[in-house]
Amino acid sequence: MATRTSAPAVKKSGGAPRVSRKLTTRPAVDTERLLDYYRRMVLIRRFEERTARSYTQAEIGGYCHLNLGEEATVVGLMSAMTPHDYLFTNYREHGYALERGIAPGRIMAELYGRSDGVSKGWGGSMHLFDMEARLLGGYGIVGGQLPLATGAALAIDYRGGPEAVVCIMGDGTTNIGAFHESLNIAAIWGLPVVFVVVNNGLGMGTTVERSSGEPEIYRRAASYRMPSARVDGTDPVAVEAAARTALESARAGVPYLLETVSERLKGHSVVDPAKYRGAEVTASLAESDPLAALLRRLHEADALTDDDAAAIDAEALRIVADAVAFAEASPHPGVETLFDYTYATPVPNDSRRLPGEPLFEPAPFPGTGARA
Repeated sequence: MATRTSAPAVKKSGGAPRVSRKLTTRPAVDTERLLDYYRRMVLIRRFEERTARSYTQAEIGGYCHLNLGEEATVVGLMSAMTPHDYLFTNYREHGYALERGIAPGRIMAELYGRSDGVSKGWGGSMHLFDMEARLLGGYGIVGGQLPLATGAALAIDYRGGPEAVVCIMGDGTTNIGAFHESLNIAAIWGLPVVFVVVNNGLGMGTTVERSSGEPEIYRRAASYRMPSARVDGTDPVAVEAAARTALESARAGVPYLLETVSERLKGHSVVDPAKYRGAEVTASLAESDPLAALLRRLHEADALTDDDAAAIDAEALRIVADAVAFAEASPHPGVETLFDYTYATPVPNDSRRLPGEPLFEPAPFPGTGARA
């Protein structure tokens, strides 16, 4: 197996556990960078709001999960990655797709189930995929992305490449077997992967405190002597700084667990009214809104006027409107493509028959030539 010349010696057993920590300081940053964060976060927010509207209008089908309230985490994480790094995420991935540079129209077309979508209309909201952007899914099965991301990291390590893998999941995923198996094998083999837990406090409708023996999820890395950190997911500056540290560790052959704490503003999915939240909790969500917090920060620094903010918002709305128009103009995939992409390459005995068609050509009746 190829090894990195820059990788430090990694202890596979013995010695002290690697340090896990909370990151509480706010890194200094210039206002131009803050403005860039804000523009990107506004676009994600308006895209997701329009997605929710299209869902209620029955333009989008299937399951649909939004990044509302997690924009700072999305922007911070993606700012730390290079274009050559690989991203695996769960089904709450629209904002990540935007941040990886995929055209908003192609993303919206996929949500609409149209052939110009990133997965040609067959994936939908939960299965965005773009090899050029190195976004390798969108996974509907909870934790389904973890073993695959670990395998991708193994491939990078085998080739000795400079890339790293970022694997994003929700807090509920940390209670399944694939989480522990993936972290364990990544630690044993020193793979270039950063596991990111976006902790919004709820696994669907169950709080982390009720479902996790260790609710401070970053501490779980200690079981694998893996470095880890917990960061304020409402601050894109802090998230980016933490993610850069994590990626630097991963590229050196030491995998990393990063926990970002970021409450979602709405229910688990578009159809979830979130009645499990009390009135007090619901009222407090406005205070944890990362978009409003960054806007206040910019106002306090005299870096953004109300007119500037309105112009940024108008531009985001225009981009989203264009994306919707693109999606609406895109054709539905043809029924003849129903079995396309079942496998990456053709395989023997792969059936391409449509529902109701016979598996085999009927045999003739003896002596008559007639078919059964």
